[in-house]
Amino acid sequence: MKAMRIHEFGGPEVLRYEDAPDPIPREDQVLVRVRACAMNHLDIWVRKGLPGVKLPHILGSDVAGEIVQVGEYVTGFKAGQRVLLAPMHFCNHCEKCVAGLQNQCSQFTVRGNGIDGGNCELVAVPAVSVIPIPDTLDFNEAASVPLVFLTAWHMLVGRAGIRPGQTVLILGASSGVGIAAIQIAKLFRARVITTAGDENKLERGRALGADFGINHYQQRISEEVKKITNREGVDIVIEHVGAATWDESVRSLKPAGTLVTCGATTGPGGAIDLRFLYSRQLSILGSYMGAMGELNEVLAHVFSGRLKPVVDRTFPLQEARAAHERMEKSQMYGKIVLNP
Repeated sequence: MKAMRIHEFGGPEVLRYEDAPDPIPREDQVLVRVRACAMNHLDIWVRKGLPGVKLPHILGSDVAGEIVQVGEYVTGFKAGQRVLLAPMHFCNHCEKCVAGLQNQCSQFTVRGNGIDGGNCELVAVPAVSVIPIPDTLDFNEAASVPLVFLTAWHMLVGRAGIRPGQTVLILGASSGVGIAAIQIAKLFRARVITTAGDENKLERGRALGADFGINHYQQRISEEVKKITNREGVDIVIEHVGAATWDESVRSLKPAGTLVTCGATTGPGGAIDLRFLYSRQLSILGSYMGAMGELNEVLAHVFSGRLKPVVDRTFPLQEARAAHERMEKSQMYGKIVLNP
């Protein structure tokens, strides 16, 4: 098969479009022909170098395609079926997995990070990772869903326990997590404030349902939040930017508010005055992907049309370098998708 692999860490120039061995599925696995694989910032970080990545390596967490072959021990699937893949790997038999807490499994990793991903023509995966998709969703849209919608759902619903009527600050209106989180927060009838670096992205965030927009290059986030909320602050902050926005995110919380973070795009540093933390009774929560039950919950809303993926642009897999450059320049609104 053809695959886009890295043999060393570095810039977009390390991406190689080349022949790779076809995967040989086990009898408990499903072989899928990849039709679309959406990009995430994780692809950039892995390409630049993360611990534990074995080379050569195939990037890509979010896969949609067609079933080619079904193992003898697998039931409920057939060749030609249109599917997407859960964007993570787990053992499926430990105490955490059996309890439905797959993202706490000791073997948990994201597809395209600890294991090879979907920037290729064929992938062999455990049957538990395969989810049929409706005809109303094309492959590019389906590939744009799993990682970011699962992450946003786990942050808002699983970790923060969002309730109707709350006010939520969502960093990054144009990011995959931001686009998903805006829609999920509105699904729960929350009031949404979002941020972006230009008016076009803010306008598109409002089109998704955001009630207010803050230009983080021209305005101070916490000051604008105070104006919008009559100085109360927000109930929940969805944070994934990291060092560049951490202090403003914390300062935007109301007393007893909750900040949930799932990433650190601009760097892992994030200091906090402990007196401010305990005197205002704030909750600072970490969030990592989500569980299979949560993925199925959020997918039910996507399949019904209540939540909608946003595709920025598609590239042939052999043009992955250009796709990486587009993401690194933050030129996208929505998901960049590669088509093998």
